[in-house]
Amino acid sequence: MQICGEEKEIAIRLVESTEKIQAACDLINDRYAWRGYGSSHHIPEDANHMTFTAEVEEEVVGTITLAVDSAQGLAADRAFKDELDAFRDLPGVKLCELTKFAFDPAVQSRELMAALFHIVFVYGHRTHGCTDLLIEVNPRHVRFYEAMLGFQRLGAVRTNEGVDAPAQLMWLKVAAIREQINCHAATQDRPSSRSLYPFFFSPAEENGIYQRLTRAIPQPHANDTYDEVEIAPIPGVHIVDAPSLKSTFAKGYPIEAAA
Repeated sequence: MQICGEEKEIAIRLVESTEKIQAACDLINDRYAWRGYGSSHHIPEDANHMTFTAEVEEEVVGTITLAVDSAQGLAADRAFKDELDAFRDLPGVKLCELTKFAFDPAVQSRELMAALFHIVFVYGHRTHGCTDLLIEVNPRHVRFYEAMLGFQRLGAVRTNEGVDAPAQLMWLKVAAIREQINCHAATQDRPSSRSLYPFFFSPAEENGIYQRLTRAIPQPHANDTYDEVEIAPIPGVHIVDAPSLKSTFAKGYPIEAAA
């Protein structure tokens, strides 16, 4: 992939090693400290939290953690529990959230950022059956998430005590992500688009990516239809196999997410 005008080796990784977790945590603390959010944050390591990294020449330049709702709740419950409980009361809803998101500002690549988001979506939807995606962001970043991914604001701004900063809860229906991928992924309207979806992988490539992540043939949910494809190379991006499903999972864009 072209990174800062040069061809670079890229990897998107479902983190398994302590070394990579620490590298992701170092990036988070560096970016959060720069924003005044503190520098002693930790990435949860349990079955409900899955951390992904974007790497350039084996250096972690981006990271995000997907948290799946459980009896322990989600990070957003600390400031927005009433909003989350309203979703939980609806039949068939399974919540997940994005936390601990940071990206090296020196790596100005919407393609790489889109690859990271798409792979997290693939894993959360196909493995955990998540229906609704949440994220807490500083109000200054709201427009980024609206324009780039289609998130919508929920409720009023509150205080995220973890970073001692204002936070806006945002929501995105997982089915809407699927619609955007089907309509816009791997299209040719990238230069004129503010959305990240034209930079996402095609649905056919997505199947191969999921098989790499799980090292198994995917088992679609009852309401989903996917074409089975062979595991073929994805142009530009190397997807690093995850050894176990039981493991713990652009220019000037402001992209640190509170949590």
